[in-house]
Amino acid sequence: MRASVTSKEEILKVSRELIQRQGWSAVNIRSVAAACGVSVGAVYNYFQSKEELVSGAIESIWFDIFCTAGQNMQFHDVLSCIQWIYQRMEYGNRTYPGFITLHSVAFVKVDKREGKQRMQRSWQHIQRILYEVLKQDQKIRSNAFDEHFTAEQFAQILFSLMLSALIRQDYDPSIVLEIVKRTLYESK
Repeated sequence: MRASVTSKEEILKVSRELIQRQGWSAVNIRSVAAACGVSVGAVYNYFQSKEELVSGAIESIWFDIFCTAGQNMQFHDVLSCIQWIYQRMEYGNRTYPGFITLHSVAFVKVDKREGKQRMQRSWQHIQRILYEVLKQDQKIRSNAFDEHFTAEQFAQILFSLMLSALIRQDYDPSIVLEIVKRTLYESK
């Protein structure tokens, strides 16, 4: 039997574990309270509704997939960053089966503003990483970007390609890596 869970972070961790084992239907105030070994009221101290709990769990999963603590997020080039993102996408699909597809489809069909905002914050975080790496990559030719085609725009394009691969569950980064090489690096 698990010891009582008494923090928001621990409740979210238990929610992620329920999602991993039983899927989304397992996440509701009562089941999370039972799994945490606390009263329903204790969960309501941290989450005002099931929607808020689910939104928190969604953000927590995106964070687990792409913002893992302890990992060195300093990339020396865009290629290594892209490879890392694809590895994390595969990890996310393996750890939370169906999460990405269900999450994306659920928020397209239903207006769940808070959940969409949390997902978009996670996605913006990934785009910022790509943008920062694009600005710092010494291998990129000096004239690759200008006022009409910026590093920020290219980061958005790369992210769109990756998001498409994520939805298709295609974790082979070779096409995106080739696009980057041909677009940004000096041809030899």
